[in-house]
Amino acid sequence: MSVKVYEGEDLEALIEKAKKELGEVEILYYEVEKSGSFIPFFKKRRYRLFVMPKPKEEERENENEEKLKAELEELKKLLESLKESVVKVPAATAAAVSSPSNGGSSVEESYSPGPAIASALQELLLDFTGDALDLVKKLVEKGVEPPVAKAIVEHSCGLDIETEKMDLNTATFREAVFKGVSQVLKFTGEFKPAEDGPKVIAFLGPTGVGKTTNLFKVASKFVIEQNLKVGVITTDTFKVGAVQQARVYASILNVPFFVATDQKKFKEILSGLQNLDVVLVDTVGRSHYDYWRLGEIKAILSGTTLPIEFVLLLSCNYDTKEALEVVKRYRGFFPVSSLFFTKIDESSRPGALVNVPFYSELPLSYLSTGQRVPEDIKLLTPELITDYLVGS
Repeated sequence: MSVKVYEGEDLEALIEKAKKELGEVEILYYEVEKSGSFIPFFKKRRYRLFVMPKPKEEERENENEEKLKAELEELKKLLESLKESVVKVPAATAAAVSSPSNGGSSVEESYSPGPAIASALQELLLDFTGDALDLVKKLVEKGVEPPVAKAIVEHSCGLDIETEKMDLNTATFREAVFKGVSQVLKFTGEFKPAEDGPKVIAFLGPTGVGKTTNLFKVASKFVIEQNLKVGVITTDTFKVGAVQQARVYASILNVPFFVATDQKKFKEILSGLQNLDVVLVDTVGRSHYDYWRLGEIKAILSGTTLPIEFVLLLSCNYDTKEALEVVKRYRGFFPVSSLFFTKIDESSRPGALVNVPFYSELPLSYLSTGQRVPEDIKLLTPELITDYLVGS
């Protein structure tokens, strides 16, 4: 169901008009604007009402039936997956995933790799030995996929004459990981304003990754650290409370804030912000499987004369396969320029942090480390990723 917007000076009349046109409606929220008047101390109120038609009983039943079918299909797939994964891992494979004997706990004590991962580790026995193999296992324990771990480690290896396999030629694991990450991943560095006209950055991502919160963390960096003129536009008129939350953040930072409900409004707002250094655009969270909704976002943001830089936000809680699916589907609609990872504080195995940029070849920008605005944000660098993979 799409959101309908009604504007006028009488809120009750707007509600009645919506009911007359749409039938039963769900009121999402409304905004109030005050305009001047020739009568002193009197200001007119103008309302903007956001509603969504309620689905009919028959539609709800059909929707519930489709949802139940989908859940049953997922359950069948899960059962099949469980049947396939219940296999006995050979003893040699179990030994191959033990952790370095440097005082730490073994990998198998804290993490049991699935058959595919264990098999990939077994194959790495043919390429690596000694500390190099131990480091690969340590990275896999952190959620790094074996091919990615191999690509990182091999940049710090030399040939061991006795075994004719690759071993580390660096003094520490940290040095090896830093060197490898610097070689195989790309980084944007700090976001910077454009040389001519405002730089427009749109924040994309599935529901719940923290787009609004992290947008204002970036806004605060521009305002507080670089003393730039920043504006914020939100197109998220779907989630209840989204506009109010964003408006509060904008008020705290003292930056102009606007709501765009369609392409025409977005273009009008953007054309009036030519005097700013940076314009940040908050978009509604949509499932990467919902092509229709992703198309709606693209339609609103298209047709502008200013180029838009698209930043895709992903949660560190995603497994690599699902995160790559998000990237693939969003890139089908938008020229994604960088990856912004969130919720690192909620993940003990942040492998997606390196797996996704490695496979997608997209550069990394920022990392959200918590909920606080503006403190909990860090620029992603080889040093920071090394900290999360092997410690400081």
